[in-house]
Amino acid sequence: MDARAGTDMRRGAALAGVKVLDLSRVLAGPLAGQVLGDLGADVIKVERPEQGDDTRAWGPPYLKDGQGDDTDVAAYFLCANRNKRSVAIDIAHPEGQALVRRLATRADVVLENFKVGGLAQYGLDAASLMALNPRLVYCSITGFGQDGPYAARAGYDFLIQGMGGLMSVTGAPDGEAGAGPQKVGVALTDVMTGLYAAVAVQAALLERTRSGLGQHIDLALLDVQIAGLANQASNYLAGGVLPRRMGNSHPNIVPYQDFPTADGDMILAVGNDGQFVRFCGVAGHPEWAADERFATNPQRVAHRAELIRMLRQATILRGTAEWIAALEAAGVPCGPINRIDQVFGDPQVRARGMRIEMAHPEAGVAPLVASPMRLSASPVRYRLPPPALGEHTGQVLAEWLDMDADQLHKLYLKAAI
Repeated sequence: MDARAGTDMRRGAALAGVKVLDLSRVLAGPLAGQVLGDLGADVIKVERPEQGDDTRAWGPPYLKDGQGDDTDVAAYFLCANRNKRSVAIDIAHPEGQALVRRLATRADVVLENFKVGGLAQYGLDAASLMALNPRLVYCSITGFGQDGPYAARAGYDFLIQGMGGLMSVTGAPDGEAGAGPQKVGVALTDVMTGLYAAVAVQAALLERTRSGLGQHIDLALLDVQIAGLANQASNYLAGGVLPRRMGNSHPNIVPYQDFPTADGDMILAVGNDGQFVRFCGVAGHPEWAADERFATNPQRVAHRAELIRMLRQATILRGTAEWIAALEAAGVPCGPINRIDQVFGDPQVRARGMRIEMAHPEAGVAPLVASPMRLSASPVRYRLPPPALGEHTGQVLAEWLDMDADQLHKLYLKAAI
């Protein structure tokens, strides 16, 4: 084996040859499709003629053209739809349903996020399509899963953040200004569900290499949100401790939160006793580390209120940049609280290339967030910008189904595409 195989040789896209039929819309499903597309899969986004994915209309803001004027492309749509081809098919039309069934016989994966049973009326549910294509990996994303007393309910990220416990541990503590449950500032449950979906699909594809058969993946936003509670869930299940809102504080580690500085705020993330000793040295209070109330993390957690009060009185005496420079030199984890513009201006973020630009037919250029996946030999490739509605209908139907121009024209006249 060439020693360079893991570094500078290219072996093609990781999921090259995998065909994905993406029937989903909004965020969780489309994000899963984008992840698979970034890894090289051929992702076909099936959308409603005239309307398309709901997020196409979720603006402003909109992508701007070269003159700085708004296009009709909502910024929201851009975040989860690159590396896909758009096909406009009306699945409420019998011939549209037949087209999707034919596409599914040639696909490896179907992604969908309709209500439970919503696609059965069209013959596009898991049982129907897997009967036609036993090798199909069919991934259903719903609010509450395919079974259980809530299965028929619609599920939305905000609703699930509340029902799944996330909002009970997010926000300022009771008694403080602004106290009350808060949702996370992004649709985190949708994002996590999209990532779990991409993982599950790839696992099912790998298993298919052994069994020769596909399978149905049942992903529920509520399940994902509960799994995402991580240590907070374990604190309750194993320790009998009911987590509560603590603002930016950590339930198990002190000091691990935001602190005021002379010109703003900073994050201090002390993860062990050695780091706390070094922090106390930088702060000019080495005696704190020797104090039996604060010498170990369990003691610091027990005496959280008095320690935090002392630390705040110290951190306010210097500016954020001064603190960060001194603490980084001492090996104490810390950092600023950046606005989004500061994030993309950060030298580390720039060095990692987390902002990319793709050529776009309407705007000239579309700025996007890069994939965080770094594969040494089969890297992510940015092949296609987020597509216009139905941009690839003729191309895909000709390529996947061998349809000619006359057949396509007849389907268009029937409003099936």
